Amino acid sequence: MTWPWKRETRQIEPGRAANTSVLELETAKEILAEIFHIRPDDVEEMIQMRLAERDWGEQEVPWPAIFRLGE
Repeated sequence: MTWPWKRETRQIEPGRAANTSVLELETAKEILAEIFHIRPDDVEEMIQMRLAERDWGEQEVPWPAIFRLGE
């Protein structure tokens, strides 16, 4: 019989590289759901609504079709 603490140790190899940005986003969603006492699906909907409301400024200052120096 082998004791659990005397088992052979082995290094854990990651199955796949985790994208830290994705992990951070998922963690933030979980925190928001906990703070606002809502479901994770509601957090996703809230984020999508905020992004739809947000004006990215693309229509305010359109880029010129041609750039000319000295005019």
